Amino acid sequence: MKTSAKILLGLGAVLVVAQAVRPMSNHGTVAGPNHIGQLAPVPAEVDAILQRACYDCHSNATHYPWYANVQPIGWWLEKHVRDGKRHLNFSEFSTYTLKRATRKLEETAEEVREHKMPLDSYTWVHRDAKLTDAEIKTLADWATNTRRAVGAALSAPAK
Repeated sequence: MKTSAKILLGLGAVLVVAQAVRPMSNHGTVAGPNHIGQLAPVPAEVDAILQRACYDCHSNATHYPWYANVQPIGWWLEKHVRDGKRHLNFSEFSTYTLKRATRKLEETAEEVREHKMPLDSYTWVHRDAKLTDAEIKTLADWATNTRRAVGAALSAPAK
């Protein structure tokens, strides 16, 4: 057998074995007890945008595409989701400190306005996640107004 055939056969065997090593999945619930909706209202229009364009990477409930079952793609996707949740997790938002919560809402507005979120790599595959100018304004305005409301509510003295 030629060397190149042996190399291809070896790579094929590695890919087959890799299919047995599955990453942890992010299949929780979005609106649990720590969801951002526990701190501030999330209007239906905003919730629809968040579900369509944000929650796959920024909540405890990811909807995985079929190719997430193919390794090493699944490993890459799971790392991407973990990183997204580390930066912002709407399902755990009410556990954030005042400083972190207000900063994350400010960053959300900024990232959306500057077309940095959702990521291009996400919208290439999930075309429905691409935000219109009106949706960008709706989401950014909501994040800004919620930042102000959350900041005021969390910094108010307890009664």
